[in-house]
Amino acid sequence: MPALRLPPVAVPWRPALDPRRRGPALTVAREVVARATDPERIALGLAAARRQTRYPQTLRRTPYSLAAGDAGLAALCAAADADLPGEGWDAAAHGFLAAAARAAERAPVLPWGLFEGLGGLAFATMLLSRGGARYRTLLATLDAALARPAAAFVATGDGGRPGPTTAFDLVSGAAGVGAYLLTRDPHGLLPGILRGLVALARPAGGLPGWWTPPAPTDDAFTARAYPHGSLNCGLAHGVPGPLALLALALRAGAEVPGQHDAVQVMAAWLVAQHTEDRWGVNWPAAVPVPPPGTPWPQPAGLEPARAAWCYGSPGVARALWLAGCALDDADLRDLAVEAIRAALRRPVSERRIDSPTFCHGVAGLLQIVLRFWQDTRLPALSQAAAGLVDQLLAAYQPERPFGFAALEPGGNPVDRGGLLDGAPGVALALLAAATPADPSWDRLFLLA
Repeated sequence: MPALRLPPVAVPWRPALDPRRRGPALTVAREVVARATDPERIALGLAAARRQTRYPQTLRRTPYSLAAGDAGLAALCAAADADLPGEGWDAAAHGFLAAAARAAERAPVLPWGLFEGLGGLAFATMLLSRGGARYRTLLATLDAALARPAAAFVATGDGGRPGPTTAFDLVSGAAGVGAYLLTRDPHGLLPGILRGLVALARPAGGLPGWWTPPAPTDDAFTARAYPHGSLNCGLAHGVPGPLALLALALRAGAEVPGQHDAVQVMAAWLVAQHTEDRWGVNWPAAVPVPPPGTPWPQPAGLEPARAAWCYGSPGVARALWLAGCALDDADLRDLAVEAIRAALRRPVSERRIDSPTFCHGVAGLLQIVLRFWQDTRLPALSQAAAGLVDQLLAAYQPERPFGFAALEPGGNPVDRGGLLDGAPGVALALLAAATPADPSWDRLFLLA
């Protein structure tokens, strides 16, 4: 590929959309925020979703959850208050945060992860705290509660034992909690998290330390595709999450022994797994561990993942860009830009992200494109952002409770009200595209 040699552009955030598109995008975003935070619509949407879904086990609405609960709605209101000051979103955020905190206090067991536990509730509180000036008691309680699971992760990493991706990934594990600690860390927990993630770069039994051993599963596809374990390539659940966190920490001046080398090792492994299709650079969702004594599969023989935040080239590209910035490696940055441009060259029908939502839908791709445009100012990326916004606006259905429906596999529409897989995530991306406030909330997704 031609060398682009693009350095990051350090300038204030500005809307990627032209004025003609900003108005409609802002109108829809404001409407979705209002709907997603209306108690009657929340109840209506949840009842509708239970009738609509083919996957009822995914409809948990835990109030302290950032993914699908009141903590996520508090984060949505925090973003709306930053983008639309004076409209009352700060007061709305307080109500959701209080409900989330009460639920966390009653929970017999609270996970530590970013999207379903302590880390996410702490992140939402921090977003609303005005730099720690407010909610001090709640923040202090959550910060103290994170100490024990953080120590347990460090002990596991020091033992060199591979485990499930949920131990270290962005959604449930250490990389996600580290995203919060990178912003606020009064107890000095971040260095231990970084040491644990650095330990993943050391081989374990001849395999990369982030490999996932085979485990009993009811998922027939997983059992068939990865009978000997796997190496996950997704930003949500695989090594790009730890890589992004380690790279962001390096850039912020938070470094532990071996961190620089770990970023190099993880980035080099991801580069080696890339493949090419007719549109350009891509990645598989995961690399299967081969049976003992057999060669590793060639990346070209693996099916590329969807073009999403959670899995696929957009999320991997963002992690490699952050690594390239941390290491001052122009080749990594060039590959990252080429990868996001390749994802955008793919026709909409080939991206496999029909849902408008964030995790594995259009909104997540839009936010990644916005970050790349902010960093490079490539005109093609602002044009792509406009196209993605147009795609979202075309998907808006005002007759639905939240205006947007999540699409399950097969195109089944479900009225989801959570930030990760529902309409609130769409509103966040539209606000970021149309307003000049820096979307600091996307640290949740390890995009910046």
